[in-house]
Amino acid sequence: MSYKVDFKEVSTVGFESSPFAEALAGLRANEARYFWNKYKHEFVTVPAEEAPDTLAWIEKILEERELHFPYKALEVTDFEAEGTRFSYVFYENGLSVNVMYGLSEEGKRAVGFKLSEGMEIPAELEGKFKFARQKSKLAGEIRGSYFVIKGSY
Repeated sequence: MSYKVDFKEVSTVGFESSPFAEALAGLRANEARYFWNKYKHEFVTVPAEEAPDTLAWIEKILEERELHFPYKALEVTDFEAEGTRFSYVFYENGLSVNVMYGLSEEGKRAVGFKLSEGMEIPAELEGKFKFARQKSKLAGEIRGSYFVIKGSY
C-alpha cells in the first residue's frame, strides 16, 4: 500500500519496526518537502516488498562501489522529475539511500547516503565516505555523503 508522505505532520507509518522510527520519518518528510518545493512532486513511498525492481536497481548501482547492505529495506520510491530519475530506499537501521540519475547522457548521476539522527555510521560506509552535517526542522541533524555514478544503468 502506498503512502503519500506528509511533511507538515510527520508520521512513522511504515517505520514502526525501526529503532530510529521518528528520526527516519523526519528524514523521509524532509525529502518530501524538498521535492514538493523544488518540483511540486508528491513524495509517495511503498513497502519495499511491493517494488522489488526499484530495490534491485538501487542495489545494482551500489555494486559499483562494492556496497551491500544487509539491513531490512522498509520503503522505496521511484519517480521522474524534470529529466531525472530519483529512487530511494529507507532501511530499518535508519539509513536512507537515494539515486539521482539524469536520463540524458550529460545528466548528473549520483548516489546519496543519509543517516538518521542518532544512528552510527554503518560499517559498510565507515572510512570510505566523509559525512557532512545538515540541520533539518523535520529530521534534526542529518549526516550525508555521496558518490558519483560512473556506469550506465
